[in-house]
Amino acid sequence: MVGSLSEIKSKIISTEKTSKITSAMRMVSSAKLVQSEQAAKHFQIYASKIRQITTDLLKSELSGESINPMLVAREVKKTAYVVITSDKGLVGGYNSKILKAMMDIIEEYHSNSDDYAIISIGGVGSDFFKARKMNVLFELRGLQDQPSFEQVGQILSKTVEMYKNELFDEVYVCYNHHVNSLTSQVRVEQMLPIADLDAKEATQEDISSFELEPNREVILEQLLPQYTESLIYGAIVDAKTAEHAAGMTAMQTATDNAKNVINDLTIQYNRARQAAITQEITEIVAGANALE
Repeated sequence: MVGSLSEIKSKIISTEKTSKITSAMRMVSSAKLVQSEQAAKHFQIYASKIRQITTDLLKSELSGESINPMLVAREVKKTAYVVITSDKGLVGGYNSKILKAMMDIIEEYHSNSDDYAIISIGGVGSDFFKARKMNVLFELRGLQDQPSFEQVGQILSKTVEMYKNELFDEVYVCYNHHVNSLTSQVRVEQMLPIADLDAKEATQEDISSFELEPNREVILEQLLPQYTESLIYGAIVDAKTAEHAAGMTAMQTATDNAKNVINDLTIQYNRARQAAITQEITEIVAGANALE
């Protein structure tokens, strides 16, 4: 019985240490979540401005027949998916949700591996797709907790450039959208060709009446890739926020479970200790009776 008591006590101490670690990790994730939510709000200000400028410049094309290659849908021979996951685990079902959605899309829409390519952001996704020998075009690992545009700019510009060179004909971003600290939603959004702009969103004043330097076409040539890159970057920021929320929730759940385990072990320990004491008393009484 002494050995049993010792084992239970050891489990209690071990679980208490685990509980302290998960509690600390929850607080870290909570702090990161606050920073990510603030960064996402700041980005939305930029995103709304660049969307307005782009819509104003493209008002005439959006109202009629567009000839800009980044706006025109072409025959789809190959699709690129930018899939955003985390670089590590301990984030609950965050990665499994997006990876399952991605596999469902491939199974439904692609019978041939040559029909699609994956651009993986995050180590978990990269390892998942490579283990299944899927077509990972390129990957980005080690994303910062608050990713800067400079860190992801190269992979974004490469993606847009490959689309312009017709190496694939459409680009989708697959990620977890942050709703609140307890909820995220899987989103699959088309980024190229650009299809979410509406001429009705343009300002009343016709921007074509302004003198543009060097000219409208050159400006659009720079602006449209930048607009697309900003949309993908916004999805990365959003996904990172959802990741921190998932990490916070997972660690809170782990901490709560550890406390429940400690309570159960404590009850088990007390019962075992009481049984040991009762056994000792019984042996003493039996020994005293034997001497009479």
